[in-house]
Formats: sequence, C-alpha cells, structure tokens
Amino acid sequence: MCTVCGCGTGSVEGQSHDHHHGHGHEHGHGGHHHHGHDHHHHGAGHSQRHDEGDAHHHHGGGHAHDHNHAHHHHHGAHGDIHFGQGAAGVAVGNMSQERLIEIETGILSENDRYAAANRARLAGQGVFAVNLVSSPGSGKTTLLCATIRAMTADGGGDVPVIEGDQQTTNDADRIRETGAPAVQVNTGKGCHLDGHMVGHALDHLHLHDGATLFIENVGNLVCPAAFDLGEDAKVAILSVTEGEDKPLKYPDMFTAARIALLNKIDLAPHCDVDLDLYEANLRRVNPTIEIIRVSARTGEGLDQWIGWLRSEAAAKRLAQAAE
Repeated sequence: MCTVCGCGTGSVEGQSHDHHHGHGHEHGHGGHHHHGHDHHHHGAGHSQRHDEGDAHHHHGGGHAHDHNHAHHHHHGAHGDIHFGQGAAGVAVGNMSQERLIEIETGILSENDRYAAANRARLAGQGVFAVNLVSSPGSGKTTLLCATIRAMTADGGGDVPVIEGDQQTTNDADRIRETGAPAVQVNTGKGCHLDGHMVGHALDHLHLHDGATLFIENVGNLVCPAAFDLGEDAKVAILSVTEGEDKPLKYPDMFTAARIALLNKIDLAPHCDVDLDLYEANLRRVNPTIEIIRVSARTGEGLDQWIGWLRSEAAAKRLAQAAE
C-alpha cells in the first residue's frame, strides 16, 4: 500500500486532472461521480504535499529518522530488517499504525465508490473487463497486442483498451496500430490506476455492448493489488525471466488475481528456469489461481487465454440475465 507515496496525479490523454486541487468538473458514472470535492489521493487526512520537491521518504536515502527501530520493524536472525509488521502492514515515519490504517481506509473507501460506479456502468452494457497487472518488462503490452489481433482476426471482437503509464503515449500508440480503440491515462507520479482515473477514461471510450475491455495497469506488483477499478478480474502476467520466486515476493498481487499468464515461455529453453516451480509458487500464495503458459511471440497458449476470456464473458452475461 502506498499510504503516503503521493501518487495522486493523473491525466487522461488530452486532458489534465490534478487530483490534489479540487477540480470542479462532473461526469456521469452511473450517477455516482460528483467531482466538486477535493481529492486527497494518498494524502487523505494528513498535510504532506508530494508535488513540489517534497521531503517524503519511502524509507529512502537522506532522511534522518531515529535508527532505534524497535517500534517500526523486527530484526531477523541475520540482521534482516522487516518493516510493515504492525497492524497497518507498513511503517511510515513516526505515524502510528492506527493513523496509517485510518488513512488507508479513507483512500480505499473513496476509490471503491468510483469502482462501484464503473462496475455498474460496465455491467449495464454487458462489458467484460479485465485488469492486466504485472511488473515492468513482463511483456504485458506485446501480449495484449497479440491478444487483440487474435480476437479481431475474424472481425468478431470489440476490444477497447484503457492504457495506464506514468508518462508517454507509446503503449497506447502500439495498441491503436492493432485497430483497437485506446485511451491513454498518464498517472504522473502515480504508481497505479485507480477507480477515478478509469471512470474518466470510460468517458472517452465508445463502448459497444458486449465488448471485452482491457485495462492495462501501470507496471507495478504492489499498489495495483489493492485498488479495485470496477473490473471483473485481475490478470497477473509473469514472464519466465523474472524468477520463480516472484509470486512469493509479491503475494498480494498474485492472491488478488483470478488468473496468471506465464509469459515468454519461448525463452524458457534459453534460461535456467523451472516452469513447474513457477506454477507451484503461484498456487502456494493462491491455491485457486488459474495458470496459462503463453508466448506473445510464437502465439503458444493464446487460444487457451482467449478461450478463458470468452468463457468468462459469457458466464457474466448469463449471470446478469438470470438476475
């Protein structure tokens, strides 16, 4: 959780929205979004500013806090330092665990209101939405482009994309080359998309009923795990070059994901990797996770991945019809 990391500034391509300065626009997210309020994303309830050469310290260099950390962390048998052992799961400066929980609860509660409005809006159109999450360099965008091309090859796919990055429109441009509509959301200093940003992006997408919406999150295996965007499923993408212990290092993300795509398996013969160990570690943190081995370059596993998408989308429509 990025309780005070300052990741609150984001802009939809062609627009600028400063979430630190109560902007007064309104848009129709299921009647729930009224944006005359002040947004304090990752700053709710405290007076720190994070946008002008600030001095917030992510346990980084140069901060002069007391190095008698008995109240912040525990030392292991070999001098290891473990932050985040308290109730809040994180240690920040001299803030109490209770205060950190209060701030995080407020941030997530606000986000969940936006996410609920997004979810209702998507459900109303029978849109199946997936949130693609991974570390940087997993091959997420390349895999997404290959997925779009495969889904639209027969003219039977409608696959709009919301693309999240801190800066540039490079990935959205790559996606548009496939013929899919894409809206870029630049998060600035932000380390993840949130429900509010996605709501704005939806205003700029012409969604057809029954579409499959891909939301490509910022490359980060920490913060996106905690933020609901209104999606139907989180899809974790893990490349074979990242190390078999990646799920154990970042368990929250892989626990939150419904399915994991083990990507770049065409490189496996050239790397000292154990694909079975990747899968064992994924199931260690999430026993129910589905796993598909894929290669964006060779197309291996794409049929199975697209089959999962279409099956889940059909199941959503059936469930809604039965309600």
